[in-house]
Amino acid sequence: MDGEAISADVVWQDMQARGVEFVFAQFVDMYARPSAKLVPVDSREAFDGLLTGGAGFAGFAAGEIGQVPSDPDIAAIPDLASYTPVPWQQNLARFACDITVEGEDWPYCPRTILRRMLARAEDKGFEFKMGLELEYFLVKQREDGSIAIADPYDTLEKPCYDMAGLTRRYDFLTEVSRNCNNLGWGNYANDHEDANGQFEQNFTYANALTSCDRGIFFRYMVHTLAEQHGMIATFMPKPFSNLTGNGCHFHMSLWDGDTNLFLDESDPRGLGLSETAYHFIGGLKEHARAYSGVTAPTVNSYKRLKLGTTASGATWSPVWITYGYNNRTQMLRIPGPGRIEDRTIDGSCNP
Repeated sequence: MDGEAISADVVWQDMQARGVEFVFAQFVDMYARPSAKLVPVDSREAFDGLLTGGAGFAGFAAGEIGQVPSDPDIAAIPDLASYTPVPWQQNLARFACDITVEGEDWPYCPRTILRRMLARAEDKGFEFKMGLELEYFLVKQREDGSIAIADPYDTLEKPCYDMAGLTRRYDFLTEVSRNCNNLGWGNYANDHEDANGQFEQNFTYANALTSCDRGIFFRYMVHTLAEQHGMIATFMPKPFSNLTGNGCHFHMSLWDGDTNLFLDESDPRGLGLSETAYHFIGGLKEHARAYSGVTAPTVNSYKRLKLGTTASGATWSPVWITYGYNNRTQMLRIPGPGRIEDRTIDGSCNP
């Protein structure tokens, strides 16, 4: 249901049918750390009050959103389109929220910033769509405090797509997969990735705001369920120096209604891309060094984005500002006609 234009009446009816008693009014700070209040919604009056007045927070305490202790409280206003029942907790739902201060949009709210950029694109006739590829490790903490791969048998030199490794994590991976599909996200693949203990679970693309909301919730879901399975999940870009790092690759396209504006089957370069797509690539290349401060925002990010090798023989991380057809060493990979994959982005980003 998330991502669809939806009325308060429809959401309330669904909440009643599911027995939802509480909701997370959730937002993220600049570092994508989710903050929330757990709000009881035992009456329509309580629900409507949350929609209109939001949940109040001391903004400085809630994270990096550009506030100081003397600033007025922020209000997290739920976006009805982000309504997400929490699949493993049947009486709970989540709303992604926009931050306001004294009734005005807060300019440092990441969701507000994205909305503003998407509105500018819409004014030019563009709808920005994307899909996320989120990679993560499943680890455990030893008694001495050190971190190890959670599966002690996951020791292959080249563990990517290892069937045995998938089988040993079957219960966890399928629980995440079912949750994604119950939410309507369209999980279509679950992979053992290139490093020991590393996995990736994919879901279908959507408009950019919906995909970002899903990415935030996916990380929360994986962290939460990993704890329930006695493990720790980490999306850290490079948790192990000798293993492949975690990416959060963006697959991007521009649309006008049902028309993919990046698609041109007659592309003389043979990549299936339009001139609009090539201009988009040119912009990404021109500003790659600058925007990497947002898409690869930590010191650890650059332990991933460097020349070298890993236990598997490759880092699978780009180090040059380049593009090319279905080449996983490129910064901008063209996996097929009509879309562009940015491989610099990592798991510490705020999507």
